[in-house]
Amino acid sequence: MKLIIAVVQDKDSNRLSEALVKTDYRATKLASTGGFLKAGNTTFLIGTEDENVDDVLEIIKDNCKSREQLVAPISPMGGNADSYVPYPVEVQIGGATVFVLPVEQFEQF
Repeated sequence: MKLIIAVVQDKDSNRLSEALVKTDYRATKLASTGGFLKAGNTTFLIGTEDENVDDVLEIIKDNCKSREQLVAPISPMGGNADSYVPYPVEVQIGGATVFVLPVEQFEQF
């Protein structure tokens, strides 16, 4: 058995949740915040048998696409202004960061 932890952008979370339900995979959704952009994310915890991991990964890949977005930088407050860029920069957002971990034991009560 494996535990799949998928961190996805909030914009993709409903689509992924619906796709998992439609294909009979159960998941727990947790609200989370990204450290780099301080943007909202959703973390999915998905427990599944080893033989289903590739199927779940494909569902995540199909429903969580990365895209480019302009982000206005936050001015440094009392920090080093030498590296501050005063104009919006384009960054890649979305997609999914996925961890697959072995599960030694699973109980459901």
